Amino acid sequence: MRTASRPDSLRLVRAMVKEAAETVGCGDECVNQLVMAVDEACQNIIRHAYGGDPNGEIIVDIRHQNDSLAIHLLDYAAPVDVSKIKPRQLDDVKPGGLGTHFIQACVDECAFLEPPDGAGNCLRLVKKIT
Repeated sequence: MRTASRPDSLRLVRAMVKEAAETVGCGDECVNQLVMAVDEACQNIIRHAYGGDPNGEIIVDIRHQNDSLAIHLLDYAAPVDVSKIKPRQLDDVKPGGLGTHFIQACVDECAFLEPPDGAGNCLRLVKKIT
């Protein structure tokens, strides 16, 4: 699925992830965690990678692999410095900044992959089907 880097386009992404997760047999908790992780990752792409530019593109690729769902999120923004993406400490109480923590808590694997030529970033999220 290709979608614009706009928050209002994430409704379709959430619906697609939910349908894919339900189709392969994920239970409600698994579905909700996967939808939350993908939504938060896409919001981070919109806000941080594209800097709020609504003209960017996000490609969402969902694949059923054995006992898991693997989701690749690809963008064409400038490559991010992965070493600077770290979850904030939970005891550091202030608004925002917990997205990375939520993503990592909701999935079994979260990693940046080498993007294809011409792309900026590729995030891989994997969730075991439960």
